Amino acid sequence: MTDHEDHEHGYEYEKGSLTLSGSIAMGTGVMIGAGIFALTGQVAELAGGLFPVAFIAAAVVVAFSAFSYIKVCNEYPSAGGIAMILKKAYGPGVVTAGCSLLMYFSMVINESLVARTFGTYTMRIFGEGSDSWLVPTLGVGLIAVAFIVNLLGNQLIGGLSKITAIIKIGGIAVFAGIGLWVSGLSFDNLIGDGSASQARGGVGGFLAAIALSILAYKGFTTITNSGDEIKEPKKNVGRSIIFSLLICTGLYLLVTLAVAGNLSVDEIIGARDSSLAEAAKPAVGQWGEWLTIALAIVATISGLIASMFAVSRMLAMLTEMELVPHRHFGMPGRVQKHTLVYTAVIAMVLTIFFDLSRIASLGAIFYIVMDMAIHWGVYRHLRKDVGAKATIVLTALVLDAVVLGAFFYMKATSDPLVLIVSVVGMAVIFGAEWWFIRRQENTHDE
Repeated sequence: MTDHEDHEHGYEYEKGSLTLSGSIAMGTGVMIGAGIFALTGQVAELAGGLFPVAFIAAAVVVAFSAFSYIKVCNEYPSAGGIAMILKKAYGPGVVTAGCSLLMYFSMVINESLVARTFGTYTMRIFGEGSDSWLVPTLGVGLIAVAFIVNLLGNQLIGGLSKITAIIKIGGIAVFAGIGLWVSGLSFDNLIGDGSASQARGGVGGFLAAIALSILAYKGFTTITNSGDEIKEPKKNVGRSIIFSLLICTGLYLLVTLAVAGNLSVDEIIGARDSSLAEAAKPAVGQWGEWLTIALAIVATISGLIASMFAVSRMLAMLTEMELVPHRHFGMPGRVQKHTLVYTAVIAMVLTIFFDLSRIASLGAIFYIVMDMAIHWGVYRHLRKDVGAKATIVLTALVLDAVVLGAFFYMKATSDPLVLIVSVVGMAVIFGAEWWFIRRQENTHDE
């Protein structure tokens, strides 16, 4: 076998290498790593005092969405995850390749969000804000560490995910419990005192907040991207997704209520990039803030490692399907090792040049557009094969469209650059895929 063939065909998945508990830990690890620590302030800025309700509403939207993924993955478990679902629905063409890359980039964007969150919380130890140049520097360093850990194999990642999941879930539950107790279970901020606020509020703001909150749950797709690497995938992929979503929904509800009980909406918005640490101070003092920072650091480290594990495998699958170009650039080893390098480099660039708000917005837009393509594909082409109920799939599609429309409107009035970058980015992705696939077809015809 030639060196070229080694690169093209040497990638092998470790089937059955992830247990049910390991896959649940991985899913919750990715969700908790980015969601509650990074997004609380941004969601409050859109939804006002109703931001805890926005997180729960997002869980409902994601529950409908998860139905499509579970049905297809139960029938066709694959380490390709999202790419496999799209290929089954649309065939190996531009739609499959383009939407798969939307998912890929939304996950890489999420990794830069996690990295920035790590830097922001870490710098609170030294009294620095999110505008410090050390924030992206620390984020880039974390990405490098996650890259090295991913080179060491699945068993280490699965074991690390379990340990950190226990620390995160236990620590966040303790934080939420103390915060609720100190607040006296008073949730006046959910209603407000009628005074002016920096939050947008209203129906539009609430729906846009749901769109952003979906980022706190999209980590469940990490499980679908692990596919047949999970033991008994036809049974355990669905279970992993359901348990991960239930765990995170419960935690998010407790935490957001604790934050709402200890800070006003404007205080939450003022500390938007590290609002949980800010909420810990009135609840349990300085040591509570340090504990929250420590939890955020653990959550972001483990979340980034788990996310990189899944997204690199997805890109490797797209490469194997000949839907994306691949260059070795002189690197030895298998395709999956190369995709790890590409993923890390892109995440580092995003971490350096984009702030948390814009990173989150781009990730939400790319993900929801891809999610809508999944639902339409399942409805039109796969629902009979996988036994999916049309009403549930169409409900998921409509919910996605409503919250994405509201989010687009809000960003058009507050930060149109995000919309421009997202639309141009999608046009470039689909245009490049059209050119690449057409070139591949012409090459095969010769």
